[in-house]
Amino acid sequence: MNDSSHPAPVGAGQIAEAGEIARRLRDEIAKAVVGQSHIVDQTLIALFAAGHVLVEGVPGLGKTLLVRALAKTFNGSFSRIQFTPDLMPSDITGHAMYDMQSQSFKIRRGPVFTNLLLADEINRAPAKTQAALLEVMQEQQVTIEGKGLEMSSPFMTLATQNPIEQEGTYPLPEAQLDRFLLKILIDYPGHEEENTLVHNVTHGHVGDQLNVDRVASIIDPEGVNRIQRVAASLQVDERVVDYAVRIVRQTRSWPGIAVGAGPRGGIALVRAARAAALLQGQDFVTPDDIKTVAPSALRHRVMLAPELEIEGQTADTVLGAILAKVEAPRT
Repeated sequence: MNDSSHPAPVGAGQIAEAGEIARRLRDEIAKAVVGQSHIVDQTLIALFAAGHVLVEGVPGLGKTLLVRALAKTFNGSFSRIQFTPDLMPSDITGHAMYDMQSQSFKIRRGPVFTNLLLADEINRAPAKTQAALLEVMQEQQVTIEGKGLEMSSPFMTLATQNPIEQEGTYPLPEAQLDRFLLKILIDYPGHEEENTLVHNVTHGHVGDQLNVDRVASIIDPEGVNRIQRVAASLQVDERVVDYAVRIVRQTRSWPGIAVGAGPRGGIALVRAARAAALLQGQDFVTPDDIKTVAPSALRHRVMLAPELEIEGQTADTVLGAILAKVEAPRT
């Protein structure tokens, strides 16, 4: 990841400029994506924190449109992979192929060589193929025939999974889920939002596809890299870091949680909170920023005991109770 332990110091002007650009990106995406503002914000937070996103929701809620619109805002490249049970690792990463004319092997790059990758229904591919993508996400490079090929920068994977259909799926193990900075739950739009959506799609359009023609390009990929560096430099008080750590540690001893979040959970909280603060126009991280990102940063890092699931509780309800108990630092 691009996050650094000791990021270069940036001035107040750079922070203000990066925050303004971040909010302009959000406004441009809203021209194509009707409603779902929380989902847009969470996706931008992951991008600015140089992380990856796991999205859970039923098909047809605009995930592809969101990624296309986001890519257009910074003139980035976009690829989509439909995961299926017969998908091979080389279908994702690429492979070496023999060229008869040159009498030599040439590298054919796979769809992961892009800025934004939509991995649709990642849990439909076998574990070996899932692991190939997750390794790319972690290492930021692909090795083909012993040659290391670096990924484009910025690089973000937005992986989706359907929470309803479980037949023929290969659930992601906890260790692999931990590679995602955030897990976002996308739900059906509200009545007015759905009304607007149906009107937009059926008014003078052939077919049912929304386009991103109205979305303007604000920056280039290097501009996103600059925002990531600014976000990584935002000031975080030691008490706020301690607050994040105390939240994570509570997940390991909370009644009804079988497996709590590891240290990467605390790291994800702080990284995502920095990006959330920047998106809100702040130059430092507050405890409220930690609370804002806590559900999406931790819900996939905890495993509930069966008795809680039988009672109908979810990771979000348990995390809400933890946030209510852990005392936030006061100014």
